[in-house]
Amino acid sequence: MVLNHDDTDDVLQNTFVKVFKNLKNFKGESKLYSWIYRIATNEAITFINTKAKKSGVSNEAFKDKMINNLEADVDYDGNEIQLKLQKAVATLPEKQQLVFKMKYYQEMKYEEMSAVLETSVGALKASYFHAVKKIEEFLNHN
Repeated sequence: MVLNHDDTDDVLQNTFVKVFKNLKNFKGESKLYSWIYRIATNEAITFINTKAKKSGVSNEAFKDKMINNLEADVDYDGNEIQLKLQKAVATLPEKQQLVFKMKYYQEMKYEEMSAVLETSVGALKASYFHAVKKIEEFLNHN
């Protein structure tokens, strides 16, 4: 979600600190995996929002900057097509981005996503469908 290895490390560290501090509060109402994934997702969103605010730009402008920085990232090993896909995904609304990345990159089942995002399976399927259509449009016009 944050598209930078150093930032990812920061988000991951924050995630595990929160998991450690709050493990005693885990009630087992969901799978541990879903609970941790939800924390990681929220940490990534918070990280992006905080960085955008500190930079004095909108979230969209900050995400554009992250995509542009991806091209210069020495750790990024994607080709031109993968970079275009990243750019297309970055144009999606936040929820559609989350759903697309979980389904496409992590191959999560809708039921798992439902537990993480606390959204119905039907809504997730609709979000994924709309995300794919928008990505196809972006790729066909760029």
